Amino acid sequence: MAFTAQDVKALREMTNVGMMDCKKALQATDGDMDKAVDWLREKGLAKAAKKAGRVAAEGMAYARVCPECGVGAIVEVNCETDFCAKSELFVQFVKDICKVVLNDDPADVEALMNCKYPGSELTVAETMPEKVMSIGENLQVRRFARFANPTNVAYVHAGGTHGVLVNLEVEGCDATEIGKNVAMQIAAMNPKFWDKSLVPQEVIDHELSVQVALMDNDPKMAAKPQAIKEKIAAGKINAFYKENCLLQQEFVRSDLFSGDVAGYIADAAKKLGGKVKFVDAIHYVKGEGIEKKEEDFAAEVAAQMNMGK
Repeated sequence: MAFTAQDVKALREMTNVGMMDCKKALQATDGDMDKAVDWLREKGLAKAAKKAGRVAAEGMAYARVCPECGVGAIVEVNCETDFCAKSELFVQFVKDICKVVLNDDPADVEALMNCKYPGSELTVAETMPEKVMSIGENLQVRRFARFANPTNVAYVHAGGTHGVLVNLEVEGCDATEIGKNVAMQIAAMNPKFWDKSLVPQEVIDHELSVQVALMDNDPKMAAKPQAIKEKIAAGKINAFYKENCLLQQEFVRSDLFSGDVAGYIADAAKKLGGKVKFVDAIHYVKGEGIEKKEEDFAAEVAAQMNMGK
């Protein structure tokens, strides 16, 4: 598998490792990005990897909770430019789509398109052409989710770069502030799992193999018996949980609580005279997983000049 300079750049953004080492990693793994990350970790050059930086769709992630019934919804709608994403017309369109999800509970995007658009007798699908014309760009309702069981707390970060919907089980208190702080934690730290109990065994096995390989590449540890290395690796799994699992992560608002997120939730609920349990959450990052074509402006101009010859 070949790799490009863009792949080297993406790997560097994911791992914070120098360009030359990233290039070596991709050469050693035949351009496989995931294996290259492991290669760097096994060499002790990278601690962990952020999500790939090849995300570039414009639009908005938005979440809302119905003040009357407590149902929560979260949506992501995409457009073509950042300028459009910040316009009042587009933002209102996103909020209207979220209202459709709240009120009609569609099964999927196709079903949503057949729902009535708020304040209209037309369906969402029938309304789309007019919205495209008035907003001036192509629009795509990409994904959505809905939690019917209260208590739900919605959080929208930086005008829609992140949308988070948190679902809690609450007794005897108002947990809105707790939910908001947990949602902010999710937006800031982007955990891969909500709790260590949810980490699949194959993920744990993979992490153990990385830790053992890291010791194999360490001159001070390489000579130790395999059983000792595996025992040391098992002891480091807690560090993996603290980095990747929401409830085991260090709570970022250290001004409110010193400890992990699970501890914060329990402590905050106790201070309010109630009980709060984290149940589930949805986290949408605007454009996550969508690759945008890399535009080479100089090449585009040159191509246009050549066309005139």
